[in-house]
Amino acid sequence: MTKAQQKQQIAAGQGFIAALDQSGGSTPKALNLYGIGEDAYSGEEEMFGLIHEMRARIIKSPAFSGDKVVGAILFERTMDGEIDGIPTARYLWEERQVVPFLKVDKGLAGEENGVQVMKDMPDLDALLEKGVSKGIFGTKMRSVISAAHPAGVRSVVAQQFEVGRRILGHGLVPIIEPEVTISIADKAEAEEMLLNEIVAELDALSEGQEVMLKLTLPEVDNHYKPLVDHPRVIKVVALSGGYSREEANARLARQSGMIASFSRALTEGLSAQQSDAEFDAVLAETVDAIHAASVSG
Repeated sequence: MTKAQQKQQIAAGQGFIAALDQSGGSTPKALNLYGIGEDAYSGEEEMFGLIHEMRARIIKSPAFSGDKVVGAILFERTMDGEIDGIPTARYLWEERQVVPFLKVDKGLAGEENGVQVMKDMPDLDALLEKGVSKGIFGTKMRSVISAAHPAGVRSVVAQQFEVGRRILGHGLVPIIEPEVTISIADKAEAEEMLLNEIVAELDALSEGQEVMLKLTLPEVDNHYKPLVDHPRVIKVVALSGGYSREEANARLARQSGMIASFSRALTEGLSAQQSDAEFDAVLAETVDAIHAASVSG
């Protein structure tokens, strides 16, 4: 029954998905923004311990609950960790009623044809089996599109759906994330190509196969409405992609049926030096603003 309840929570979409999945490469930056410089720790273990403490503090905050935060994306080490002695994914669902997702990609390959596909994932099946055992509902994997190059866009979408089918085979719901870089001059053209490629892949899915999509906020409002309405899509979520939280929320509020899945925009303004009361107040204001933008479309 849990899987059905979790799917309903995501599909109903009265909230947003928190992206708490910074990996090794982005963790120092996330900690620095949180007020913990690189001189405060030595080695990966201490670094990952500190980022887990930050994520646990967010998750345990009264502001972080399933009435406004419908899901959370975890890094593997966060999934492997615990909060108050309870495995993180279980804590999210049982204590906060937040649906747990797992980041599964291993980073980006070098740029070719204006895009970066995902690196090979030789241990994907083992990771997916572990995710299932720990109560994970779905996964997330990211590629990047930095030019309106037809072959490049096609390669990104084809790889995403190829891996997505493997994920579906484990009973998990893939979040397919082909991010379009917000600063490129031909962003609108790239988004038109992306829409067409995704629709073709969705139409090719078998009966009963459903995915989620995580997309950059588009230049043309409601550009992705055909994906929101597609019968093979559970939910379309938006990434902030480098927009400020204010700009991301404003753009999101104009999209019908899309909800947020913000990372940096979620943790903006949080600091290790804040008291719990100050931390909770800042997070509550952030959650309220992102939630309002998610449900207004």
